[in-house]
Amino acid sequence: MTHPILDLLRDAVVHYGYWAVGGILLLENAGIPLPGETVLLLASFLAYSQHELQLGWIMLVATIASTVGDNLGYALGQYGGRPLLERYRVMFRIKETAIIRGEALFARYGAVTIFFARFVFGMRIFAGPLAGVLRMPWRKFFLYNFFGAALWVTVVSGAGYLFGRHWSRLERILGRVDVVLVLLATLVAFLLWRRSRRENRGAPIK
Repeated sequence: MTHPILDLLRDAVVHYGYWAVGGILLLENAGIPLPGETVLLLASFLAYSQHELQLGWIMLVATIASTVGDNLGYALGQYGGRPLLERYRVMFRIKETAIIRGEALFARYGAVTIFFARFVFGMRIFAGPLAGVLRMPWRKFFLYNFFGAALWVTVVSGAGYLFGRHWSRLERILGRVDVVLVLLATLVAFLLWRRSRRENRGAPIK
């Protein structure tokens, strides 16, 4: 049994190909709650089953779109400030506690939070605007954002392609994918954080 939203997303990917993948991921990462992860999985599945899309191009388009989208969110947060963030939170019904937790992570781990946030659906959406509001140095933001996007896209699209023969099974365990991604991202983020602490021991977190 299929779901209407999955059918709608599948039709979008079938008809618009890479444009649908890039557009939805760009908007999601810019701060609009859209099912970017599901679209990436669908596109990768179709690359396996129908061969109309190529996995390599999907990964390239998705990485660029995710990186650009997060940078747009960063710019909006930087120039709109906290008033814009508050309107954004109310508009998309984001809990205030989620913003508070995000701020606490930024304060403790700095730019490494951007890498980690990529693998958490809620934080993936507002991490860019929040980083802009908090005036995170753009170069650090760009670096961690890009590497986080590249790893996230590789893992998710790879899963969609490898499970091409078992889409119904993948659909059932989709909720578990986030858990695996979070664990992987946590490990990588922790290693990056330790490296950063060794290099900047005694320096204040920016």
